[in-house]
Amino acid sequence: MKTQRSRGMTPAWAVAALAISAGMMVVTGCHKKTSTPPAAMAPTESAAAPTATISADPLSIDLGQAVVLNWRTTNASSVSIDGIGNVQVNGTQTVSPSSSTNFHLVAKGDGGTTDASVRVTVRVPVTPTAPSGEGDMGSDALFHSHVQDIFFDYDSYELRSDAQASVTAAAAYLNANPNIKVLIGGYCDDRGSAEFNITLGENRANAAKQALVAAGVPAGRIRVVSYGKERQFCTEETESCWQQNRRDQFSIDR
Repeated sequence: MKTQRSRGMTPAWAVAALAISAGMMVVTGCHKKTSTPPAAMAPTESAAAPTATISADPLSIDLGQAVVLNWRTTNASSVSIDGIGNVQVNGTQTVSPSSSTNFHLVAKGDGGTTDASVRVTVRVPVTPTAPSGEGDMGSDALFHSHVQDIFFDYDSYELRSDAQASVTAAAAYLNANPNIKVLIGGYCDDRGSAEFNITLGENRANAAKQALVAAGVPAGRIRVVSYGKERQFCTEETESCWQQNRRDQFSIDR
């Protein structure tokens, strides 16, 4: 006899096929897709910043004379000097400025821009005026009326603005009277050791000398000496007294 299938019953082979298919789906779903992370970016090295120096020989000349500029740079792709134009990254050049000039160098490279400067002082001849008083050297009173003492801050040898003005006036007088030689004495107040103040007094005298030379007075006409704290103008222990002792004193060097 033929057995009649029950209506709605699923054959056994179909059930088995469904089970196998479901198992494959489970196994496949367990494998997650992994992504390969992008390779780490290698750090890039920044370009080195350029360096630059420029010098002049000599730093002070008479009108019509020549001076040699010498410059050196590193990490620079282009270099220019004001008043000259583009130049080699390293080099020398002879120039004859007609007036005191600040030679400003600019160096550019992948690492940025830097600059350097050097000032050349040009001495322009002036018609000297005959000094009055004691022969060619002039009188002390006339000298001190034009070449006045300058004063400094505590423990400093930097010229203050009032000292700069005095040095400018002194240089004008000395340039107009080329026979006068100058002695600059550097003084300090009585605080600090004797050795420290001797050095400080010398630095103060040299600061005034350099300012006069920059203003056109020949260095050979200037002599400096340091008295440190050994010669006090005032002996009271007050700020006003200490200020009087912190000075450069100018006198005719006979």
